[in-house]
Amino acid sequence: MRIASLVVAAAAALTVTACGGGGAASGGGSGANEPVKLGGWFPLTGPVAASGIPQKEGVVAAFDKINAEGGINGRKIEFIARDNAFDPQQTIQAARQLVGSDKVVAIVGANGTATTAAAFPYVLNQAKVPIVNPYGGAADWYDPAKPLLFGYQTLYEEQAAAIGAWATESGAKHIVVVRSDPAAFANVAKNVGPAAKAVNPGVQVDEVVTKFQSTDYSPIVGQVKAKRPDAVVTILAFPEAAAYLKQAKLQGLDVPAYGYGPTGDEGLIKLAGDAANGFHAVSFTKPSLDPSPAMEEYRTALKQYAPKEQPSSNSAASYAGAMAFAEVLKTIKGEINSQSIAKALASASAVDTGMLPPLKWSKDAHLGTNQLQRVEVKDGKFVAQGEFVAAPALAH
Repeated sequence: MRIASLVVAAAAALTVTACGGGGAASGGGSGANEPVKLGGWFPLTGPVAASGIPQKEGVVAAFDKINAEGGINGRKIEFIARDNAFDPQQTIQAARQLVGSDKVVAIVGANGTATTAAAFPYVLNQAKVPIVNPYGGAADWYDPAKPLLFGYQTLYEEQAAAIGAWATESGAKHIVVVRSDPAAFANVAKNVGPAAKAVNPGVQVDEVVTKFQSTDYSPIVGQVKAKRPDAVVTILAFPEAAAYLKQAKLQGLDVPAYGYGPTGDEGLIKLAGDAANGFHAVSFTKPSLDPSPAMEEYRTALKQYAPKEQPSSNSAASYAGAMAFAEVLKTIKGEINSQSIAKALASASAVDTGMLPPLKWSKDAHLGTNQLQRVEVKDGKFVAQGEFVAAPALAH
């Protein structure tokens, strides 16, 4: 990955520009020959860059591919990615630069739940610029629908419910949830138990909490072992889930392990090695190495337009989200601006990328899907387990 060059670029200019070059543009204005200016924020530096960089590269590869094929109704896309270092205050600064200075007409593929939410007051409420297909989300983002927010990613809460149900359907009678301590992780993890009990009311669900970005999982695994579970659910970032898996293997804890969407990334396999074999996760897309034509097309685009980036669920999800958004852009007749984009999304026909579940937005429903792909690590790679399935309804 181009970590060194990205860090230098972010430090020097606080921006990485792709798709259409660095020439002047007018914010995606109405001129037929002007580029459509879009932007996004990603953690290109800091501890979450391992996710943010491939997500940014996935968006870039999608828009570069579209530009090479003629753009959006003859207009090229100019995409500007800014580093937010996974920090809410830096995200607000990035948002003000993208909207106020760069004059983008939409934010696409932005990373982070708490970070993106910090930008809502300025981007959605003040500037009236849509945020489309962010990597992240919470139930209150979409219920009720926010007028200018449209997503493609099944809620984290629903992902946790899907994992709880899956583990119980597979025979688990005592689940231990291992989660990071921030409130965002607690809000996700609390949905494992109700979904598990909906499958089997007698299932026992316990919890072990660890400090966010912990690296020593020896005491955590010791606590888990003491509870004697027959399944473990990890609500952790993938580097931490990998650390858990390695330590579990070292301590001889041989019980099935599950994880929600962020853990279903190839980075986990790289970090955990053979300790990852048998790990179960839910994914927003088909596995990045899936043999399907759509996933093959994604890998070809990534190789051509982001050659240093290896296929991963992070880049696949952001690539697919960008491609889905581009399909909606193509339906706009006349000026492409923030208002016409929001109107097009609210009335769009279903979009099927072949990578994500089919997406359908409407005036009152701004989250395009509640489906997930079950995956399992076999022979060092994620393999699909069946087709996309709907996540269980959340308990209230």
